[in-house]
Amino acid sequence: MPSIAAYVGAAFAEIAGCFAFWGWLRLGKPVWWLVPGMVSLALFAWLLTQVDASAAGRAYAAYGGVYIAASLVWLWVVEGTRPDRWDFLGAAICLVGAGVILFGPRGQVC
Repeated sequence: MPSIAAYVGAAFAEIAGCFAFWGWLRLGKPVWWLVPGMVSLALFAWLLTQVDASAAGRAYAAYGGVYIAASLVWLWVVEGTRPDRWDFLGAAICLVGAGVILFGPRGQVC
């Protein structure tokens, strides 16, 4: 599985899983919301292991930028709140950083 697809899938699985807990604790949703939430979080963990990276820490670090951008998409699509220009700028900076971590040349001295 290509890394970008794994990252995007992992991000939305993590956000959905966490949102299930948010819904239960903060929005008064029934406790059964936790079941799909836990399944979604397990899917998130599995998808993150599919990333082509030489080390887990590097995969997780690069994932952070994708997670931030996906969270803003969730904010807009699911929660109905349009991100502002500062949200977009912050996400763009994070995605650039994630790209540097994920695609940067390895084995070269700075």
